[in-house]
Amino acid sequence: MFFSVSSGGLFYCKSLTLNATAISGNRRGTFILLKRLKPYLRWLILGAALFFLISTFRQHWREVAAIRLDAEDGGWLAIALLTTTCAHIWTGWVWGWILRELGESVSAGWSIRTYLITNIAKYLPGNVWHFYGRVSAVTGRGVELAIAIVSVVLEPLLMAAAALMVGLMGIQHIGWGLQLGSLAIALALVHPRLLNPAVQRLSRKKAQDEAASLALRTFGLQRYPWMPLLGELIFLALRGLGFLWIMLAFTVIPPAQVLPVISAFSFAWLLGLVVPGAPGGIGVFEATAIALLPPSFPPAVILSTVACYRLISTLAEAIGAAGAWLVSQRHPQTDPPDSPEPPLKTPPNQ
Repeated sequence: MFFSVSSGGLFYCKSLTLNATAISGNRRGTFILLKRLKPYLRWLILGAALFFLISTFRQHWREVAAIRLDAEDGGWLAIALLTTTCAHIWTGWVWGWILRELGESVSAGWSIRTYLITNIAKYLPGNVWHFYGRVSAVTGRGVELAIAIVSVVLEPLLMAAAALMVGLMGIQHIGWGLQLGSLAIALALVHPRLLNPAVQRLSRKKAQDEAASLALRTFGLQRYPWMPLLGELIFLALRGLGFLWIMLAFTVIPPAQVLPVISAFSFAWLLGLVVPGAPGGIGVFEATAIALLPPSFPPAVILSTVACYRLISTLAEAIGAAGAWLVSQRHPQTDPPDSPEPPLKTPPNQ
């Protein structure tokens, strides 16, 4: 059998090839441009957030200065500090659950201490040093580098999913049908079939070792992470309660406004986590919370709440880090390399 190709067909094929090459070159050029602009984009986001905060404060600084706190208000702030500190301790325990889901057994004491000590490093420039500290601590126990990297990448992804769920549950005007549909989508996003490719992609970006990068191509969760996700939901609930206690120190919150306040906090916390900006979400969280909190609250109350929240959150992290360091110095022998907790059994892929 003979095949004949007309000159028009050859010209059409060449045109397709040239177009595909041009598209590929354009995409490569766009990627390179975005990579070069990424450091400036962070400063742009930070600058815009700080400009918004300063502008809002200039308009309402007299109302903020007129606010006075009494002993009862100080009690609410103390409860908020205790709740926020407990939230950080809790999420350190949840990080240990993530490691167990990946087949590595660590004790609750070790995971909590390591998490609290390294967490304070997120305020350093680059916003990656707390991850580096945890990876170093995990590999120091003889765990594979690939598992260590996946554990620190999986944790913020589950946090983001939990914050999205808590935020959606507090939105009242979109209807139950849309709420349930959005929650179902959020639950589907953390299924291993969808989550593993994202975890592997992000983990390879953090891996500097070529062998670890190759191992990460096939590494991931073997089942749905129900327990870590539930743990992160409890963490977000504790953080939301801490924010609520702070707001109660400045104003009375009607029962109907409790869910909208926690929803606004969750979305603001989520954007502070995922938007590339200042370390620890500084500026991004505050600007988003001011924009999303119900307008029924006076601007001075909202400004005072977000400023006090940042102070209490940082203080809770510092207290947790200092306490964990003191415990590790006084009782270094309480957590030997071989933990008594058995790893969770992982069934075949779902």
